[in-house]
Parts: sequence; C-alpha cells; structure tokens
Amino acid sequence: MTTQPSPLSAQAFEAALRAKGAYYHIHHPYHIAMHNGESTPEQIQGWVANRFYYQTNIPIKDAAIMANCPQPETRRKWVQRILDHDGYGGSEGGIEAWLRLGEAVGLKRETLLSEELVLPGVRFAVDAYVNFARRACWQEAACSSLTELFAPQIHQSRLDSWPQHYPWIDAAGYDYFRSRLGQANRDVEHGLALALEYCDSVEKQQRMLEILQFKLDILWSMLDAMSMAYTLNRPPYHSVTAARVWHNQRLV
Repeated sequence: MTTQPSPLSAQAFEAALRAKGAYYHIHHPYHIAMHNGESTPEQIQGWVANRFYYQTNIPIKDAAIMANCPQPETRRKWVQRILDHDGYGGSEGGIEAWLRLGEAVGLKRETLLSEELVLPGVRFAVDAYVNFARRACWQEAACSSLTELFAPQIHQSRLDSWPQHYPWIDAAGYDYFRSRLGQANRDVEHGLALALEYCDSVEKQQRMLEILQFKLDILWSMLDAMSMAYTLNRPPYHSVTAARVWHNQRLV
C-alpha cells in the first residue's frame, strides 16, 4: 500500500511556484529579441497591439473572479486590480497607459481599440484565460494570476533595455511599465498569501502548480503566434492571402 505523501511546507510550496519562472515568457525567443534590441518596428508594434488585447481582458478576468468570491475582505483587496487597469479618480489606469505606449511605437489609438491586429492565436489564448476565471473556483482563478511572481523582472528589463535599443519610441510610452513595478509586487503578496492558505493538501498543491503552468502556457502561446506572424512572416492564411481575413471582433 502506497503511503500518501504529505503536503509541501509553505516555504517549499512557494519555492515550487517560483521555480515555474523558468517557463515565463521572458525566456521566449520573441521576448529575448525585443530585450536585445533585435526587433523591427513592425515586431514591436505587433507585440504592443496583441498584448493590448490581454491588457483589456485583465479587468474582465478579475471581475469574474470577484463574481465567484463570497468573501468581502478578499473582494475589497482584489477590486484594486480592476481599478489599476480601468482607472479611477485622478488615475488614468493601465489600459490608457498602454494606449499611450501604442502611440509611442507608432500605432493609432483607434487601431488598438478596433482589435483589428489581434492574431487568432493570441485571441484564443486570452479568451481561454478569461473563461477559466469564469468557470473555476475563485481561489484557483485568483491564483492563476501568480505569474505576477515574475512580472517585476520583466517590467524592469523593458525599462532598462528599450530606451537604449529603440530610441524611436517616445519615452512617455513607458509609463505603464513604471506603474506596474509597484503594483505587481503588491499583487504578488496578496495572491501568494491566498495560494499558501488555500493549497493545504497534496492534491490542491499539485493542481495549483498545473494551473500556474496553464497560465504560463497562455503567455508563451501568445508569443508563438506573434513569432509566426512577425518573425517567420507566416500570419494566419498566409498561403492563401496577404489580407487580414481572420475575425477581429469579440463574438461572445
């Protein structure tokens, strides 16, 4: 008879979560090229336009988590994530800051808002994330955000390398990355505390590691789609037409 292994200690479980950083999209060749100054303006613009779809879905994802959460104390903390992106009071919010990033790299605001440049692979990946947040229990959905463990590094790397490599980008466009340095650290503290409290069994810990991998898969798949379109010059239907014939509207 096999003995059921005991859950990892809080310290060991946190270490296991952080070890997933080896698969964070900062290690994707597309992101490495951007960091090293090897990306063309089209590749930077493609990334900004497609990532904008992810940014606009973050508050939708967070609203879905809160809709399933019965704990007022958790909702009071989690709602700040929505406000960070949508803005409130005198704060413009992350979505507006990303629109200014788009303008800084040469994209029109209307183009970003139209979602006409969003690749199907990116749309499918982001939609899968939102649908998971709607359907999963709120604790699992909340902890899927734990890729924030690795986010401060990626924001700082852009602030360090992009101005040096891409002088054609208006420096005002980097405000989003600056604002997220502090916000991401705050969100990590809350999300990690939730994960350590909720995952009190072997099964929950293993499932949470799988959920975190799922989120990493989403981020990696987004860059795979961009690599096909902007690095290999094989966008969807490239063998049939050069036109962007794929759907560009939210259908559900």
